[in-house]
Amino acid sequence: MHQSTIATLDVRRVAPRERHPLIFSTFADLPPGRAMELVNDHDPKPVFFQLQSDTPGRFTWDYVQAGPDVWRVKITKLVNAASTGQCCGHCGG
Repeated sequence: MHQSTIATLDVRRVAPRERHPLIFSTFADLPPGRAMELVNDHDPKPVFFQLQSDTPGRFTWDYVQAGPDVWRVKITKLVNAASTGQCCGHCGG
């Protein structure tokens, strides 16, 4: 995937209470197989843990830059069995 096809979400100037809702809604709107680059002023590890809890096995998390002043994380929404019509929908997969 080329860098130009990745949506960049820079939350450094977003009010802290608005960051997580914005991040999760942006991830929810990503088509399967697409990625977003999250830019933050601190390690967004809490976002990782919440995504892992809410959507286990449905994303990849790759640090592009890990501080000390800027963190960039490429978050890719994986294509799952349900989105390809290969799942009955009962297992959540």
